[in-house]
Amino acid sequence: MNLTFPGGVHVPYYKSGSKDKAIRKTRLPQRVVIPLSQHTGAPCEPLVEKGQVVKVGQKIGDSSAFVSAPIHASISGKVASIEPLQHPALGKKVMSVVIESDGGDEVAETIAPKPDPFAMDPEEVKSVIREAGIVGLGGAAFPTSVKISPPKDKKIDSYILNGAECEPYLTSDHRLMVERPREAIFGLKVLMYATGVKRGYVCIEDNKPEAIDAMKKAIGSDSNIKLVVLESKYPQGSEKHLIKAVLGREVPSGGLPFDVGAMVSNVGTAIAVADAFITGMPLVQRVITVTGSAIANPANLEVRIGTLFSDIIEEVGGFSSPPGKVIMGGPMMGIAQWSLDVPVIKGTSGILVMAQNEIDMVGPFPCVRCARCVDVCPMNLLPLFLGAYAERGLYADAEAYRALDCIECGSCAYVCPARRPLVQAIRTAKSEIMAKRRAKAQSAVAAKA
Repeated sequence: MNLTFPGGVHVPYYKSGSKDKAIRKTRLPQRVVIPLSQHTGAPCEPLVEKGQVVKVGQKIGDSSAFVSAPIHASISGKVASIEPLQHPALGKKVMSVVIESDGGDEVAETIAPKPDPFAMDPEEVKSVIREAGIVGLGGAAFPTSVKISPPKDKKIDSYILNGAECEPYLTSDHRLMVERPREAIFGLKVLMYATGVKRGYVCIEDNKPEAIDAMKKAIGSDSNIKLVVLESKYPQGSEKHLIKAVLGREVPSGGLPFDVGAMVSNVGTAIAVADAFITGMPLVQRVITVTGSAIANPANLEVRIGTLFSDIIEEVGGFSSPPGKVIMGGPMMGIAQWSLDVPVIKGTSGILVMAQNEIDMVGPFPCVRCARCVDVCPMNLLPLFLGAYAERGLYADAEAYRALDCIECGSCAYVCPARRPLVQAIRTAKSEIMAKRRAKAQSAVAAKA
């Protein structure tokens, strides 16, 4: 029996539209918009000026903050502007670098293959990963160099490579494992070396047999890496639930994977790490899935960071029917967009376009206390109470009911017969709780000054 975790939901996967479509490169965009906030942590400051000529891979933004990752030019050309522009994930305008292509796609002189990572000091390996601007490509976009630098008292014994890709519709990770398995395993080995970990796990859901076969061959006879086949269930790709399923360890409330001796990285992240050493190219492009009932030709595309959604949809033949909703990511945890004039960022795993007849706006209705949300919550929370407290502004009560442990997977909203906007309500509560904590911390610092 394949490994899994308690709770969760079995959702229709809808992956057939793109799972057999090989990854292809898109045309060179004529213009890219590169936000200086593309990761968890402090935003970058621009390192270029309007009118400056830049090349592919050149660093254009950085920060001195520990939790941050530099940003690089994804095309060569001239900086047209540096201004606040709409961000596809944050729901607001953030400072962005706009580059107009010169058509040459010239690579910066500093880009070159790196030395053998296994002959380097682990701290040097971490530095290369940081300078490449690599973040988690599964969606959270946490800086990888920070993730692999846990507190010294935390002993890590297991590194998990996340190939679950449990979000419906998305197939970019699946294609990466089928087409670039050796790079994925090489990247995993680099991450294991940097953290001093001897035991690695490659985790894939059982609905991806081609990926399982490809990764098994890439692992070969390496006894330090084990392939683990998981039950296809949502949200199996959540790092806390991977750890529970694979290692039988439970990340404590408010804790992180390193608290139980584990680390988790997405397969796309591992391949980005491999590229940083094999070619020397920083994270300037990524693979995304473009799919949905309103997309003419679903595809898996390798796109430059900063390419506008409108250009990508044109690349796949446009809309096949009037679009009802455009989502960055998948239907469970993705973010709906109100404009196509937003760019692909490091955390963009896909663009899903659903037809108008698929969008049902009926509801919400009063909660019927059926407790289905409680049954499926993978974090063992009480979503109906968290939602009710959030809607009434009772954020202290929501905090007491562990609102901050919610991973916003959407399982509760998916099964709710009353169609309550549970995820949105809980997300609001989390924001308010964190804002209150920050204000309290700032007051404490001010009192000591």
